[in-house]
Amino acid sequence: MTAQEIAAKAKQEAAEPDHTRPGRAYLPDVDICEDEEALRLWADMPGVPQDRVSVELDRDVLTIRGEVALDRYDGWRPVYTEYNVGNFFRRFTLPSSARFDVDGITARMSAGVLEVKIPKAERARHRQIPVAAG
Repeated sequence: MTAQEIAAKAKQEAAEPDHTRPGRAYLPDVDICEDEEALRLWADMPGVPQDRVSVELDRDVLTIRGEVALDRYDGWRPVYTEYNVGNFFRRFTLPSSARFDVDGITARMSAGVLEVKIPKAERARHRQIPVAAG
């Protein structure tokens, strides 16, 4: 393991806050992978219930939002805290939506992790081209 792998990373506040929701907005930590079938994104959103997650695609821009119920923390007097509570907000520009089946995008929330699957369009998938005898 490298020092980077075990060192705690500071939570980053979103530079472009979501002005429609009160409170701070943070950038969720994200992993993105691509295979032959799809582009997959996993975003950490601890404390966000499934019914308070929003995933939108508009003109090749994928926006994910997670809203934390801040009233749960009313009246608390923290003795020590390393975790800042707030909403999550992040945007990604897809390389080209023509490469993807945007109608087939799925999202699910499980144990504080949002998973978004963006399937590739059939025409963008790898295929073997048969070579005919001449």
